[in-house]
Amino acid sequence: MMEAMSTARLKHTTIKPSTRRSPEETTARRGTLLIAYGHTTVDFSQGAIAALMPFLVLQGGYSYSAAAGVMLTFSLVSSIIQPVLGIMGDKWRMRWLIPVSVFLSGAGIAAIGLVDAYWAVALLASAAGIGVAAFHPASASRAREVSGGDHVLMSWYSLGGNFGFALGPVIVAITIGVFGLGATPLLMIPALTGTVAVLVLNKYGVAQPATKAGVDTNHRDDWVSFGRMSIAILCRSIVFVGIGTFIVLFMHEYRGVQEDLANASLFIFYIMGAFGTAIGGHLARRWNRTTLLRWSYLLSIPLLAGMFLIPGPIAWGFIVLVALTLYVPFSLQVTLGQDYLPQHMSTASGVTLGLAVSVGGVATPLIGALADRVGLEYALLPLIALPAVAFIALWGLQDPSTRVIEVRN
Repeated sequence: MMEAMSTARLKHTTIKPSTRRSPEETTARRGTLLIAYGHTTVDFSQGAIAALMPFLVLQGGYSYSAAAGVMLTFSLVSSIIQPVLGIMGDKWRMRWLIPVSVFLSGAGIAAIGLVDAYWAVALLASAAGIGVAAFHPASASRAREVSGGDHVLMSWYSLGGNFGFALGPVIVAITIGVFGLGATPLLMIPALTGTVAVLVLNKYGVAQPATKAGVDTNHRDDWVSFGRMSIAILCRSIVFVGIGTFIVLFMHEYRGVQEDLANASLFIFYIMGAFGTAIGGHLARRWNRTTLLRWSYLLSIPLLAGMFLIPGPIAWGFIVLVALTLYVPFSLQVTLGQDYLPQHMSTASGVTLGLAVSVGGVATPLIGALADRVGLEYALLPLIALPAVAFIALWGLQDPSTRVIEVRN
């Protein structure tokens, strides 16, 4: 009788699943959160510089073309430097570059309101662009090490950037709107805290093997697949930055939304995009990444058409859905790029994260020029076709981790 009761107790205690994480999992989570916060502060600076442009016009006396020139300088410097630093990161271990780049991205933005000369503002924007460009390749490789390539943890890294990009315009509007351009040094606070966070990460030296995700780093680079995915990233970049630049004007001028409420459309777009990034990481645990990319881009086509062509309040719903479909691929493209180029992960990170924003920044003036000729409503219509180009580029593309698992089985 006593033996039966003991056996029953044993059975009862063993069926309870353990919810305690291993020390390795805890370390991976903490490390990922630190690098994700650093990403938040860097992309905060990236979002902040775009939000500073209206204040340079209204308070600094800049013309529209002069303000656009500052933004173009930032985008060009970032897009050129980022792949170069990615190549360098594959040859030399440059962890020191992560805290330096976080600090530089914030310092460039913080000093813009303290100078008057146009060349000085352009120089500071270039410095911020270098900081942003230097951070992404090195930090993405570091995030891969820390997270072990786990799709959800890597989505945290991307999510950090999404939140920073969304918060930048909000904080700038409040800070500069209340205190004026002379208050730009306050925008340095996030970068200072981000620098501390990544220094703590380097101090503890947390790292997990990047092969955990299922891709052997001894495999050869697949440049063809990487190139095809880069075409999709380029298309997404133009759509993403185009919407981010013109959605407020579009909602105000063509959907009859009051100016204050129209400004909320940009924040909604970025925040819902952050949710899309998180969703993408979880979905990648169930389905292969290339399938998710194809479906996301395919679904975005009718949603973009609805947002630009169907009048009325339903436009708000389209903004939410477009943001989700455009952001689901975001972190997945970063890890896919690293898996396609296991021998050049920093290069892959520099290209995937660089193209994600900078190419769109270069293409945006073309949309603006077209809008001056035919109107913004018609200038945005070509964006509908770009996800279709991305879908075609991704057609038949395989997920490297799935391919490796199939070979091993």
